[in-house]
Amino acid sequence: MINSSNPEINVDELMQRIREDVAKRYGQSQSKNITPKPIISSPTGTLDHIFYHIEALLRNAETRAIIRTKWPDNLNKFPFNLGIIKILQKIALKILSFIFKDQREVNFNLIRALKESVGLNRQLIEQITSLRAQIDERLNAVDTSLQTMDKRLSAMDTRVQGIDERLGAVYSHVPEIDDSLEKIHANVNNWMSGIQERLDVVNSRKQLIDEHLKAVDTHIQGVDERLGSVDTCLQAINQRLGTINIRVEDLDERYLKNDSYLKNDLIQQKRLITMFLEQAQRQLPEPFSQEQLQTFAEEEQHSLDAFYVAFEDQFRGSREVIFNRLKVYLPIIQEAKVGTPDLPILDVGCGRGEWLELLRESGYTARGIDINRVMLEKCKDRGLEVMESDVIAYLQSLPDASLGVVTGFHIIEHLPFSMLIRLVDETVRVLHSGGLAIFETPNPENIVVGACNFYSDPTHRNPLFPPTVKFLFKQRGFLDVELLRLREDRLEDPLQLLEADNPIASQLNPLIEIAKSNFYAPPDFAVVAKKG
Repeated sequence: MINSSNPEINVDELMQRIREDVAKRYGQSQSKNITPKPIISSPTGTLDHIFYHIEALLRNAETRAIIRTKWPDNLNKFPFNLGIIKILQKIALKILSFIFKDQREVNFNLIRALKESVGLNRQLIEQITSLRAQIDERLNAVDTSLQTMDKRLSAMDTRVQGIDERLGAVYSHVPEIDDSLEKIHANVNNWMSGIQERLDVVNSRKQLIDEHLKAVDTHIQGVDERLGSVDTCLQAINQRLGTINIRVEDLDERYLKNDSYLKNDLIQQKRLITMFLEQAQRQLPEPFSQEQLQTFAEEEQHSLDAFYVAFEDQFRGSREVIFNRLKVYLPIIQEAKVGTPDLPILDVGCGRGEWLELLRESGYTARGIDINRVMLEKCKDRGLEVMESDVIAYLQSLPDASLGVVTGFHIIEHLPFSMLIRLVDETVRVLHSGGLAIFETPNPENIVVGACNFYSDPTHRNPLFPPTVKFLFKQRGFLDVELLRLREDRLEDPLQLLEADNPIASQLNPLIEIAKSNFYAPPDFAVVAKKG
């Protein structure tokens, strides 16, 4: 670092001296001699002496900053030659070394920083010396060029004077320019304040717009609520229209059914009358033979065919309901791998043909028999393979092991017990090994079915107890016999009032559970028997 006592090179002072030298040269009209330029004395010798002194101080400080390993020489003059004294001196030196450890580190850092600073100052001085040499060279060049510039300076003097005058005029206009700048600043401030006011107006308008939008949202919500009420009204109207449509469809269906029943009944009556007239024409005036009387008796049993079709539609359920309900047996048929042309399926008492139609759609070969001619006509209209025959007589006409499955849905409850046994025996005979017998009937385990609903059909004989039916099929030759309880319908709970808020309900719980199991038992069951 350069000491404050060292001379510094002032560039402004140097330029001023150059100007003065130029002015002096210009002032000499006759003489062309150039005054010698001032020479700046070099401070190198003084600086070297200063640097040498600083480095000596730093070396002295560095020697004093190192760890002291012996007692100072001036203290050794005292009679401290005893061994214990030397030990104490060593301990004291170690204690002092430990105490001033941080201070030594600080001293070393300061000494290192001062050394680096001295190095930097030396570099700066060398650079300044180089710069001074370059300036001297350039001053020499300037001296050579000043001789050529004298004439130009004389011409430029006049121009400089003009420029000075213009600068004076400019300086005279500086206050005006300052005033103009102040005015511009004031105008800018006014403009900014105007913009701020406009922004405030815009913000206020935005708030008004937001409030208006909120009001619009509220209005829209009100409109939505009104539209919701309108939608509710429309839904209610649609529901009423749907109810009306259902009623109209029911009326149409009833009309079609009644029309169909009337037509079927008329066809049967016409057929009976025609047969009666034909037989009467053949025999009159002779009396009817026994064969003719038997024919009349057989035809008389078909007089209620149309009635039973109407009864089935009313109490058994629609074709769609029965069709979907019978789908539960398809996995059983699929597992048995029957229903082929070699091992067809026979449905006894096929009725309206829902099961035959379901089997046909599933790709199985099946045919049905029934004694109701109206139902048989309906099945034929649907393209189903059916025939009129008594079940026992038809089974007796079949060879052994010729069928894959024999089914009967709500047929066995119409038969006397002796005929039921014959049906089971003939079924075992005509089934192929591994064939199935599936018979569905009302379940008397359901109290409502056993005590009431079973007797809604006047052609029913007696309810069949499920374990009894299972025993009958096993006893007549079937191996694997299972009971399949169907249609887990849940009726309205007749014991709900008994359970609700009844202090003795807890005591009646066992009886209630028994009653529920009976009331809620499946209304139908099926016996599924496999031939060995």
